[in-house]
Amino acid sequence: MTDSPAVGVTRDDLDPAVAVLTLQAPARYNALTVELKDALVAALRELGEAGDVRALVLTGAGKAFCVGQDLGEHATALRDDPGSAFDTVTAHYNPVVRGLTGLPFPVVAAINGPCVGAGLGFALACDLRVVAAGTSFSTAFTGVGLTADSGLSASLAHAVGVSRALELLLLNESFSAEDAQAWGLVRSVVPAGEVLPAALELARRLASGPTRAYAEVRRAVREGAVAPLEQVLAAEAAAQARLAGTTDHVQAVAAFLDKRRPTFEGR
Repeated sequence: MTDSPAVGVTRDDLDPAVAVLTLQAPARYNALTVELKDALVAALRELGEAGDVRALVLTGAGKAFCVGQDLGEHATALRDDPGSAFDTVTAHYNPVVRGLTGLPFPVVAAINGPCVGAGLGFALACDLRVVAAGTSFSTAFTGVGLTADSGLSASLAHAVGVSRALELLLLNESFSAEDAQAWGLVRSVVPAGEVLPAALELARRLASGPTRAYAEVRRAVREGAVAPLEQVLAAEAAAQARLAGTTDHVQAVAAFLDKRRPTFEGR
């Protein structure tokens, strides 16, 4: 896996099929420097090609999940070459979101502290989210005269509805972990010290499931949120056809008929 001080990739002690990807810039609250963004893009690419990973937990080191773009570095880029200062959107932010959403297994965000800007975009690119009590969230973009990146314009609207997404983006008001749970943004709010264990427990559950089916579900829901009904129906039919001959499906049907619990192998 990527050997970088900016990110860490480890395996869960109880289930090595679960990987943990940690943003490792705690002194900067995991602000997104070029070094961290490069490492994150590379790590996601390698995880997608690993072959033996069945679930991923994304988290941050220290007291924050991710506070978005490192504005000090951005200010320098604006001063030195304003014409290329926003190349990072296509070079980093878009590949990170595509990397997270395109992985062939589920991703759980363990949101251990402030989750801001692109950090919020990355969290919403994950499938499930566990958050520490007391965590604050913010879109942040209009606060520095920008619109959203990292797919947040779509993912936030899909998660909370267009009206609330506009409110959060236009007014740039922070919201709490409890707000996020009430709006359906996160699965659970837990004490700070329990965030990673709770996320790992969820990831282990997913890793033991039908990961081929999970990959189809992830794709179908994201595409179905914006596609016409006829396209959704056709895509569902094609996905079920792809899964029809998988070992997981055949064995699960047999297990159901035998009144026993199925065992999924991800193939």
